[in-house]
Amino acid sequence: MISPLAYVDANAKIGENVTIHPFAYIDKNVEIGDDCEIMPYASIMSGARIGKRNRIFQGTVIAAEPQDFAYKGGNTIAVIGNDNIIRENVVINRSSFTTGQTIIGNANFIHEGVHISHDTHIGDKSVLGYGCKISGNCMMEDCVIFGGNILVSQGARVGAWSMVQTGCRFRKDIPPYIVAAQEPTIYYGVNSLILSREGTDERVIKHIGQAYRIIYQGNASLYDALLMIKDQVPDSPEICHIIEFINNSKLGIIPGIKNK
Repeated sequence: MISPLAYVDANAKIGENVTIHPFAYIDKNVEIGDDCEIMPYASIMSGARIGKRNRIFQGTVIAAEPQDFAYKGGNTIAVIGNDNIIRENVVINRSSFTTGQTIIGNANFIHEGVHISHDTHIGDKSVLGYGCKISGNCMMEDCVIFGGNILVSQGARVGAWSMVQTGCRFRKDIPPYIVAAQEPTIYYGVNSLILSREGTDERVIKHIGQAYRIIYQGNASLYDALLMIKDQVPDSPEICHIIEFINNSKLGIIPGIKNK
């Protein structure tokens, strides 16, 4: 299943039933799990740790050297989980330091031209649209949907089940379960359609909406708004996650319409 026209370093570890097409490049210090497919002209560089059943398309570079002035060499890594589709011309940088990792989880769909920078962590079952550029040290939780050509600044976080519309660029965190839109990027509402389709209880969706009305439409400070949510909104894992995510924000969260 490995084309004689591909380059595969003798020290690379290749699993069972892996297909490597002509002109692919597999560097040293690479691990590729079972049932993966590496398309022509894809480059799997030193430090790549790739799980099972991934499809990696033409022109993609996995574990590229980080574009970070702090990087001084060394055996840093990029970890790719299972069942990902990584389309043409995607670049995923490995970590800047041996103490860190760039991590892509499981069952993500990464469209053409996406760039994921060093030490960024992406969860499971997310979709990254055409041409998105994600800076270093960012964090995306599970089930995030990005439209095309989104720019994410250094260290920003995106909560689970959030949707960010095409063309947004943001420097602050996007809380879970919401839709973010416009330029500058703002809170645009709860991601209720997707949550409902995925089986979230309608009462929980209403409670999420209530929590975000307190945050974005009330007159209280963010600190007081979180206290009000604890007092006024019925408890659930989703409400707890909203509070925890915002409490852990170092950059602050995106504004609402009234703060545009």
